[in-house]
Amino acid sequence: MAPHESDEPGSFRDPASSVFYVEDRVLRGFTGRGATDWEAVAGSAFFGRLLADQSVVGTRPVDAAIVSQARRDRFETFVEHDRIPFISYPYEWSFSMLQDAAALHCEILLAALAEDFTMKDGYSYNVQFVGPQPCFIDVGSFEPVTTWGPWHGYRQFCQSFLFPLMLQSYKDVSFQPFLRGQINGITPSQMRAVLDGRKTFRKGVFTNVTLHAALEKRYSSAETQTTEKEVRNAGFGKAQQVALATKLLKTIKSLKWKRSNSTWSSYGTTCSYDDENRAFKADFVRRAASARRRSMSWDLGCNEGTYSRIAAESSDYVLAADVDDLVIDRLYRTLRKEGATKILPLVIDLVDPSPGLGWSNRERQPFDQRRQPELVLALALVHHLAIGSNIPLAEIVRWFRSLNAEIVVEFVDRDDPLAHHLLQNKPPHTHDSYNLANFSALVGESFDVVERSQLPLETRTLFHFKPR
Repeated sequence: MAPHESDEPGSFRDPASSVFYVEDRVLRGFTGRGATDWEAVAGSAFFGRLLADQSVVGTRPVDAAIVSQARRDRFETFVEHDRIPFISYPYEWSFSMLQDAAALHCEILLAALAEDFTMKDGYSYNVQFVGPQPCFIDVGSFEPVTTWGPWHGYRQFCQSFLFPLMLQSYKDVSFQPFLRGQINGITPSQMRAVLDGRKTFRKGVFTNVTLHAALEKRYSSAETQTTEKEVRNAGFGKAQQVALATKLLKTIKSLKWKRSNSTWSSYGTTCSYDDENRAFKADFVRRAASARRRSMSWDLGCNEGTYSRIAAESSDYVLAADVDDLVIDRLYRTLRKEGATKILPLVIDLVDPSPGLGWSNRERQPFDQRRQPELVLALALVHHLAIGSNIPLAEIVRWFRSLNAEIVVEFVDRDDPLAHHLLQNKPPHTHDSYNLANFSALVGESFDVVERSQLPLETRTLFHFKPR
């Protein structure tokens, strides 16, 4: 029986190369010119260094015999990539994650330019994270320079990296909704409208925003080849590309996000747990997580990542998700400092999670359809969904069941101070069905309870259940 092959729905825009799957293996095929460029890149010194320090996804030649005849007819050369444990997108990253990804992109471009190679584009989607480590994945982006001119990826880089970072750094406006709303990022004219007044004098704004927007308007009706010819005739060569990449890198590294507090940034120190309850909860989570080895676990509403770390003791990889971007930013920087590789922090709003986006709504996949978890932690989360966001308990349990994973829940009773606070802001009787008995009954309809324990706190109950 022939191995199952499938196309990567987000890899179709580059005619020179395309990513596809053979069973669970990640392959890339190169056509014509792409195969020639790849041969040059694979033999370069800079690419070898990038592979060695894991700045670029692991890539190696593969025998064409493992792919179908149809693909052999289409492509001339094939390589295999290491599989990224969980695909994430820039609108799910925190400020520091996007900043580190942007810096990596600039550093890789400078390494390529030093050996007379360049990159076709500057898209933030060409970077992924393995734990808290950014990794460039689009090896088909590299090409030898035949004629020096402007960097083709400059506009993409500004729209998907630089402008979102400026928006958050200079205006304290989270970039995630903007990147999710426009898959190609923030345009120069949009950014210019946002950075008015004295903000136009901030670092990097005049050149990359004001001037960029003016030039975009000037050349909007001009043919691309004519515009590039004018730029080359003006003396734009290798030195100018290097100078541009160097200035972009310097600007990226100079940006700061100064917000120090958010809704959940102090939860770890202000929540109502004492040492006894913390230890009880940690022991329960550890028993559930260590029942067997997991390849993928999720910690939803992870906050500072305490239980993500416990899950990582018995999991190959852990997705740590929280709606609070400051909380995720702090967790990311902590994990990066520790050199951790097994926990991926992401900004995810479970009430409004990342949908399918792009061409045919398949270019970027929905959050909960990229890779199935085997264990899900939902600790002190259900009351926020049910009371804070009016999601019926039955809908929450139904969604848990759709994940087809073992679930660990900390159910916060309506008499708990935090649940009581949420209920105070609701009309009377709005959430009469929110109670432990109803939740237990709903769980029992589609799950088997492995363990159930009440915290010493008495207003919180821990569940470990598995799908029936």
